[in-house]
Amino acid sequence: QVQLVESGGGLVQAGGSLRLSCAASGRTFSLYGMGWFRQAPGKEREFVAGISWSGGSTIYADSVKGRFTISRDNAKNTIYLQMSSLKFEDTAVYYCAQGRRPGGSGQRQEYAYWGQGTQVTVSS
Repeated sequence: QVQLVESGGGLVQAGGSLRLSCAASGRTFSLYGMGWFRQAPGKEREFVAGISWSGGSTIYADSVKGRFTISRDNAKNTIYLQMSSLKFEDTAVYYCAQGRRPGGSGQRQEYAYWGQGTQVTVSS
């Protein structure tokens, strides 16, 4: 059974930084792409960042490019999302997802498993 557990969310002032983590279990972690999505109140869940099985390829939503960095540690079965220069509009529940394939993807349907989410609140 696949489990994805996010941590690291919280309350931060605009301009600040946070690092989210997602620990995975249940499948051979290093075989699959991983991603981060987010969902703000009243909005659709949207793609934030994706990373390939090796970490050699990453993709980002335009809204976070240059501010967020996705990474992974296959020895620890964990991915990270380093968020900097946070804005009020980054406030959302952030979800970790494990892909169906080795590559990273910006498409929600390419992800098979999801975590429960962690709340990030940015105060203006």
